[in-house]
Amino acid sequence: MDSGVILSTELHKGFWEDGLWEDPHRQATVRGVAAHLALIVLAAFAALAGARANPAPLPVQSPDVAWPTREWTTAPLPPEVDAKAFDAAMREAFDGGNPNLGETREVVVIHGGRLVHERYASGYTPQTRLISWSMAKSITQALVGVAVQQKKLDVDRPMGNPRWVANDPRAAIPWRTWLQMVDGLRYLEIEAKTIADSDASRKLFGPGRLDVAGYCAGLPLIHAPGTHWNYNSCGIVLTADALTRAVVPNPPSPKARRAAMLQWMRTSLFDVIGMNAQPEFDASGLYYGSAMIYASARDFAKFGLLYLRDGVWEGQRILPEGWVDFARTPAPGSDGNIYGAGWWVEPSEGAGRPYPWLMDTGSLRDAFSAQGFEGQYVLIVPSKDLIVVRLGYATQEQQRTGEIRTWMGRVARAFSAAAVTSAAK
Repeated sequence: MDSGVILSTELHKGFWEDGLWEDPHRQATVRGVAAHLALIVLAAFAALAGARANPAPLPVQSPDVAWPTREWTTAPLPPEVDAKAFDAAMREAFDGGNPNLGETREVVVIHGGRLVHERYASGYTPQTRLISWSMAKSITQALVGVAVQQKKLDVDRPMGNPRWVANDPRAAIPWRTWLQMVDGLRYLEIEAKTIADSDASRKLFGPGRLDVAGYCAGLPLIHAPGTHWNYNSCGIVLTADALTRAVVPNPPSPKARRAAMLQWMRTSLFDVIGMNAQPEFDASGLYYGSAMIYASARDFAKFGLLYLRDGVWEGQRILPEGWVDFARTPAPGSDGNIYGAGWWVEPSEGAGRPYPWLMDTGSLRDAFSAQGFEGQYVLIVPSKDLIVVRLGYATQEQQRTGEIRTWMGRVARAFSAAAVTSAAK
């Protein structure tokens, strides 16, 4: 391990365990040294990133296929699909063959830029908008990319927060590190024993409900940034808060803040790709960032297509070059390998750390996905030019079986690797 990582880790461990934080003079010293070390460590990780193998190529949109800004081009399932396996998977999801799949409400499958299959449970239609839950994190990553493309921010500079005092080590953490969830904050969600223990519940429905970013800004740093992956919804909330300040720097009121941010989101992303999305905001006018976007399966598929096409839409670059690769590459130096930046990624080998991936899409293992509570998924498989969207409901017990993710992999494996043209780098 890099000596800077060891020193920074021991510094943080010692000052929290020994109670040094109570001494204001030591407080300032520790903050300053930790911030300096964090930047050294992050620079080392950035150098490591350049040494990593490039992700699988991303296919371009065929000139014979219209972009789905207004509506999807439809086509039958391609002849090379394993129709028997595909049909069995759909029957299992919609006809109650496997109770651990919960309630599947909407499924949309895109292949080669065309809508080749969709199915809806009774009471749902192609226009029905359902909640994203944490798939919103992937959309927040896109919105940060749009802001980078518009030169509103630099992801390699410290993100900061006005609630943190000068020299607070959290203020030195760059945007990039927050998006990769290797920020080092103490945050509990996936491992929470009860809903009451979960920081996700506490920030959305408990003490943080009126000011979600304020709650998240109060969480302490317990790991050296860049060294430890931990699923952290609060880090994405803080990212959304910082993004809002970059886009709407001096709003006169929460209502004005909300209106201005929503307008920017629509004109910069949603309207561009024809996505009829409704994000939610808290009482302070903050876009939640980590959850709470409503859209239909067709529209979530449009968002998936933006990433499958490397951030380009109708010939226009919406996301910076390399932004999608950033999304689908695990953070260098991290102890996890199933998360990139705002997106979950299929590990190149093994079952996955710290949690099993389970969505076996085939031998090339190049998939990445947006994932949300209760079984929301946008799965992207570049080697197959494929997007699979599943929206619905599943209890925590059903989710823990992993069978929804296994089912997603089965759907993807029914498709063969496509002969696609990749975008030039």
